[in-house]
Amino acid sequence: MSELHRVTVDLGQCGGRPCLRGLRIRVLDLLAAGADHAEILAAPPLLEDGDITAALEYAARQSDHPVLRVS
Repeated sequence: MSELHRVTVDLGQCGGRPCLRGLRIRVLDLLAAGADHAEILAAPPLLEDGDITAALEYAARQSDHPVLRVS
């Protein structure tokens, strides 16, 4: 099941960048800095495991692009 419903975009929050459930926590930035799931979930008690899944799912969809074939 998709967790994308957790991703929110608000121009007045985080410079209009996507957030999770309106929270000002940038999960992808934490993952990129080397934090693992347990560390992310332990730090701010507001995050849930589905939030991490949503962040990864959102990033995967943003990086998806059509495959171009050259003949």
